[in-house]
Amino acid sequence: MNEPGQTASLATAMSHDKTELKQLAARHATAMVESGMTVGLGHGSTSLMAVRELARHLKDGRLTRIVGIPCSKEIEAEARSLGIPLSTLEENPVIDITLDGADEVDPQLNLIKGGGGALLREKIVAQASRREVIMIDDSKMSDVLGTKWAVPVEVVPFGWRTQAQFIESLGAVVSVRMKGTEPFRTDHGNMILDCNFGPITDASALADRLCQRVGIVEHGLFLGLATAVIVAGPAGVRVLTP
Repeated sequence: MNEPGQTASLATAMSHDKTELKQLAARHATAMVESGMTVGLGHGSTSLMAVRELARHLKDGRLTRIVGIPCSKEIEAEARSLGIPLSTLEENPVIDITLDGADEVDPQLNLIKGGGGALLREKIVAQASRREVIMIDDSKMSDVLGTKWAVPVEVVPFGWRTQAQFIESLGAVVSVRMKGTEPFRTDHGNMILDCNFGPITDASALADRLCQRVGIVEHGLFLGLATAVIVAGPAGVRVLTP
């Protein structure tokens, strides 16, 4: 039988292990950045680690003349506070490399993203990137998308319930993402519906159905966008490519 506090201690240790794996993946990814590059700065905890690692490389002189394109206001504020030069897609429409995380990754390197609520900007930046490098710990790998994570769907607030009903008609259990007692709002003022389809047998077909619906701004299925996935596990780092 577990002693009092043993379960909590185990959970804390597992959390620390996962944090260390994320840091390992972030360090490996930032080593792929070269001086003079335009770098997409993803959103989420692992991306935040990568941003801080890039700032250290700039400070110690290992990197020079990079410019960042942030995927969220939160990452923009952090990067700016750390002294990373920033730009926009209007000024730099082609990104050399983007470093981002993911919530779930299948063997074909398709992704579910949007757990942090920045999926719209993340997908725009991914599409503009020559290389989309995803950083994860090995718990994010999955045989079939949807097994571990619901699909975030960004919708405009007007008529959101009709979008929820439409998505339910496709077989999902839908919940409104909340922040405290109010619906979570993205950087663009939209809402997020977390849509649990279970294991998704045809992600491309589902993505097409979601894209056709007026009122749905974007969905968290990132298909065919990753050029490399860095997977950190207890045995070390693996780099997966399509």
